[in-house]
Amino acid sequence: MSVNTKKIDGANCEITATIEAKDLDANIEKIARKLSKDAKVDGFRKGKVPMAVIKKQYGDRITEDAESEALRDIVDQGLKTLKLEQNQLIGEPQVTKFDRKDGKIEVAITISNRPQFDLGDYKKLVPAVKKPKVTKKAITERLKELASAQAAFVDVEDRAVVEGDTAVIDFDGYIDGEAFPGGKAEAFNLTVGSGQFIPGFEEQIIGMNPGEDKDVTVSFPEDYQAKDLAGKEAVFKVKLHKLQEKEKVRIDKKLAEKMLPGVEGADVEMLNEKVEEQMLSEELSKLYNDDLKPKLTDALIKNYKFDIPSFIIEQEMDNKLNQKASGMSEDEINGLKDDADKVQAMREEFRDEATTSVKATFIIDALALAEEVSVSEDEVSQTIYYEAMQSGQDPQATLDHYKKSGYLPAVQMAMVEDRVLSKLLNASVEEEA
Repeated sequence: MSVNTKKIDGANCEITATIEAKDLDANIEKIARKLSKDAKVDGFRKGKVPMAVIKKQYGDRITEDAESEALRDIVDQGLKTLKLEQNQLIGEPQVTKFDRKDGKIEVAITISNRPQFDLGDYKKLVPAVKKPKVTKKAITERLKELASAQAAFVDVEDRAVVEGDTAVIDFDGYIDGEAFPGGKAEAFNLTVGSGQFIPGFEEQIIGMNPGEDKDVTVSFPEDYQAKDLAGKEAVFKVKLHKLQEKEKVRIDKKLAEKMLPGVEGADVEMLNEKVEEQMLSEELSKLYNDDLKPKLTDALIKNYKFDIPSFIIEQEMDNKLNQKASGMSEDEINGLKDDADKVQAMREEFRDEATTSVKATFIIDALALAEEVSVSEDEVSQTIYYEAMQSGQDPQATLDHYKKSGYLPAVQMAMVEDRVLSKLLNASVEEEA
């Protein structure tokens, strides 16, 4: 069996070979002999089945196994010639040619190996980060918000509704004198000015007094989700049962102790420091995500030159094509079904984007190793679970969906990328002079 190799580039190689009939016959004999020791065939004792019977009964299976073994031998010989180890390969070898002709089999196999490149002084690519400033006024406003969130609601009886109050109301809606589904509620807590209701409703609640009735006339927006109500005028009969406001909360040691549970000696100064720290973190996170991380990723991609495994780019192109198809209409999909050239052209549009994406993945992978950054599978599951819970979704069902769909590795890689870039940028934060 003659085996030849060709290095296409730094990440892709091709192995070609001719499987001779004698090579295949040798494999068939070896497999049949091994099978005869354990095969159970009626009329024969175990281990005593003639080779001719074995070949007749298991012929197709033996031939397939013999061809598979020949392919493995070709790959092994090719790797030795290329001086590559199995652990350097990415993905499975791809058989691109398997032609039977004149008792021989012409074979071509492509293999991909992990790209090799030197990170060098990658930290010089990280931009200097000016530490954001948080004003005392902003900290005070945040403290007021935190204090307000802790405040309890108290009933108010000696004044009318103002913006920010919680009005406990009954309402019953009518269009052209007819009640409509979903237009009625009792003892509903409406925070006036929150924008919960359609435009114009909350504004007309302002000025009402507890015990008062009022007709509120509004029009549903033209783009309202319920198409049968969109653009129509409605009259709501509203009764204000009671009015509530948040009691004033002082920013004092008592609030600090409540906001900093378990912190010994918690006081307003410590609370200020904690709030400032949180606000700085928020500002940095916004700066990173909106500006610096994209710029740093772009700089890394432009700085490193290396070859990429072709099949991964092809896979990424397929993923992006599928994503685009998922957002197409049925008519658009049908228009592509019988036009392979158009589909291929559309797929090719993603080649540059896919190449950049795959290249970034290898760079981040190398940086994560250099910076000793990792994300465990448990951390990925916890993140998905928490975010689902925060958005009101079923956490376990969401996690199960991610697992079943095979999305966990992508989430894990995204988390690694976020941590690597954040770590590099955090090391470049310049303190104020």
